[in-house]
Amino acid sequence: MKELVDPAAPEPDSMIPETSVIDAPESFDTFYKREFRSMVSLSYATSRGWTVAEDVAQEAFAAAYRDWDRVGRLDNPATWVRRVVINKSVGVIRRRVSGVRALARLGSEPRHANFPSVSAETEHVWDAVRKLPRRQRQVVALRFIDQLTFEEIGEVLGCSKDTVNTHLRRAKSTLAHRLGTEETP
Repeated sequence: MKELVDPAAPEPDSMIPETSVIDAPESFDTFYKREFRSMVSLSYATSRGWTVAEDVAQEAFAAAYRDWDRVGRLDNPATWVRRVVINKSVGVIRRRVSGVRALARLGSEPRHANFPSVSAETEHVWDAVRKLPRRQRQVVALRFIDQLTFEEIGEVLGCSKDTVNTHLRRAKSTLAHRLGTEETP
């Protein structure tokens, strides 16, 4: 019987890319303990409300856990989870608006758990950030809450570092105007 393999073809193992995964991922528990607070803070910055922020972070980690064999082998699993947090935060805001309208029709107010308080000044700044366009809001949160580089933010949001720079520049300009402060470089 004639063999269907080209003798000049490379071995199958040599065709596997070596760039996007690592061999031995850290345990999910270790990853979770290290990244959880950061993800909750990121979600809080984009969605306002500690309860919602914690729920969004938990959902993102649950998604990572379900696929940890793959996610844990990525060069940076935290980037993957941040993207999920950002995407879920957008959905939460939409659902919250609908929920608040429904509660208003019923004449009820939602209850809030006790979470760490933030100063009035800090809350004022984040209120202004939440009024920015979605991508600007996300870039500000990733840059100042998670302290990511432009390249890392671009990876999370699926855009170039130049686009990230543009969004951040516009956000800072808008915030400086709205908050009555001088823009910093």
